[in-house]
This record gives sequence, C-alpha cells and structure tokens, in this order.
Amino acid sequence: MAKHKLDLHDIFNKGAEIDRVLEEAMQHCLDRRIPLLEIIPGKGSGQLKKKVIRFLLQPQVKKLYHRIDKDHDNVGRLFVRFKH
Repeated sequence: MAKHKLDLHDIFNKGAEIDRVLEEAMQHCLDRRIPLLEIIPGKGSGQLKKKVIRFLLQPQVKKLYHRIDKDHDNVGRLFVRFKH
C-alpha cells in the first residue's frame, strides 16, 4: 500500500510550521490519491501528538480524510486514512 510519511521530530517546537507541513502532507496525499499518511510526532511528552490530533479534528480538515488510527505498537505514530 502506498503511503506518505511525515516526521515532525525536527520542527516539534515550531507551532505555525507544524500546521503548514501537516496541511502540505494532507494535500500531497489527496493530490496523488495516496491512501495513507503516516505522521510521526514522536513519543516525548505527548504534547506534539495532541497538537497533531487537534489539527486533524478541525472541521475543515476532518472532512478531507476517512479516519485516524493510532499505532498500538508505537505511541509516537499516527495514521491518517483517506478514501479516494
């Protein structure tokens, strides 16, 4: 299965940039009909993962994807699934 991977480790403390790269990654998947976006906020304190989830749950963003899955084996990873 094709997927796009977004690792947020390098920009964990740059709020506006995080939103921008999340938007770009979502659009990349939509434009190329990629069914899975893997987002890696890392483990850390969990604040970055919460920020990513808040971003994904915004109404204008939520309508773009099918569902979010948390990785049960790795708490520092989320999957966004698209229905194209």
